[in-house]
Amino acid sequence: MNEDFQAEIWIVDFGSQYTQLITRKTREIGYKSAIFTSESALELFAKGIRPKCIVLSGGPQSVFADNENYEDFFGEIPVLGICYGMQLMAKHFNGTVEKGIQGEYGQAELELVSEGFLKLNNYQVWMSHSDHVKDIPENFEMVLKSKNGICAGIQHKEKPYLGIQFHPEVNHTKDGNEYLKFFYEKIAKNLTKWESNQMMEDCTNFVGQHKGKKVLCAFSGGVDSLVAAILTQRVFGNDLYCFFVDHGLLRPQDLIHIRTLQKETSLNIEIIDAKEEFLSQLWGLDDPEEKRKRIGHIFIDTFEKKVHEFEDKRGISFDLLLQGTLYPDVIESISPHKKDGKSVTIKSHHNVGGLPERMKLELLEPFRFLFKDEVRTIGMELGLKKEWVYRHPFPGPGIGIRVLGKLTPERILAVQSSDQILYEELMSNDLYQSCWQAFTVCLPVKTVGVKGDYRAYEEVICLRMVGSVDGMTATWTEFPHEFLSKVSNRITNEVPGITRVVYDITSKPPGTIEWE
Repeated sequence: MNEDFQAEIWIVDFGSQYTQLITRKTREIGYKSAIFTSESALELFAKGIRPKCIVLSGGPQSVFADNENYEDFFGEIPVLGICYGMQLMAKHFNGTVEKGIQGEYGQAELELVSEGFLKLNNYQVWMSHSDHVKDIPENFEMVLKSKNGICAGIQHKEKPYLGIQFHPEVNHTKDGNEYLKFFYEKIAKNLTKWESNQMMEDCTNFVGQHKGKKVLCAFSGGVDSLVAAILTQRVFGNDLYCFFVDHGLLRPQDLIHIRTLQKETSLNIEIIDAKEEFLSQLWGLDDPEEKRKRIGHIFIDTFEKKVHEFEDKRGISFDLLLQGTLYPDVIESISPHKKDGKSVTIKSHHNVGGLPERMKLELLEPFRFLFKDEVRTIGMELGLKKEWVYRHPFPGPGIGIRVLGKLTPERILAVQSSDQILYEELMSNDLYQSCWQAFTVCLPVKTVGVKGDYRAYEEVICLRMVGSVDGMTATWTEFPHEFLSKVSNRITNEVPGITRVVYDITSKPPGTIEWE
């Protein structure tokens, strides 16, 4: 159970890749929600704990293979079934779900059937299903249908049940929030609005439960760790200690930023120079997962050494480890559920390594179920400078995962230098805030070029600039050709070993934002 947020809306996860977007869109509308597995939700029901409404997510499986009893979900509590959730609803009320011969995937145009349903100018939605509801259950009516005549929406005539065969939570569905809003406000009703000030209050209360203990912060200087540290310091005061590890995989701007925070905030930030320890163990690595894991292990060793130093020399013993882990970090690294989560691991994440277990520290993650834009809102409410709060994300492993292939001093320097050029040009052209994240990647590819009168056979730098809200999805950012040309010219002229610059125009999905 997500004990951090006693949400009125429970989103029951049946394994859909879009489940996290339901809670994201729900918060955009202004309501608190939390994700549960069906097992966890049913256990809470058995204990008499109930939300004000339930959303049943989509899922990859077929209702024909699901023999669980979900009767507890269909009492007097309002229920919204999305895709697989609608099929479960139809099956539970003795409707007929038919195994699909031809599925409906991608963009689709629906037709309004019921005049009592949500009125929109058009019903362009995103479909992703094979099975479908053939016979509508008794006391339900069809509210939407596809151009193929397949039922795309059902609503109970008396009880607060709504089922839709498409995904309102994805951006491909036009006016997707309106479907969720219709359910929350017209069917569920009387839900409490969750505004940003309540969000911060919840996070502060969560931190406050641990007051009186000593807190160690794995500080990166990015928005997540900075806002988490400032919020926690308001509760813990001088009992919060921030350690920043310089692992030699930083950009020129990063140390400057940390020294600025040392001067302009009241945070107790100590810089740990661990460049030699990291780089001596990383040279020659080329597998991306191995890079992440090795960096994580060295990170743990460095922290453990520093903590023992504090214990021996200052007599300070830490109880908690503060991290700025966000919900997308959790989703992409491990299932957010403790028991039977169905999420697939996309990549190891720096923030969710073995540090707490190794050092016997309790993990403190006040933003674990928040998105980056929500953390930025809290940061602004805490009075932090906008340029700090809207600083581009930077991964924990740093440049280590932006050098594709083998890590060498020359290739790390190529990324550091090219990234600095990109950063300088974004700032001087007032384009830094035109994208969510911008960086360079060194590719393990050599191409022929000409420098002066000589043939060159050197490596490639890729520019990666994306727009996003929360990092869950992203689109590549279109910049003026003149800007791209200047960045390219500067990199090929000023960065040794680089002959060619390319621009990544891949969105997420199918690609991730980082290359490794």
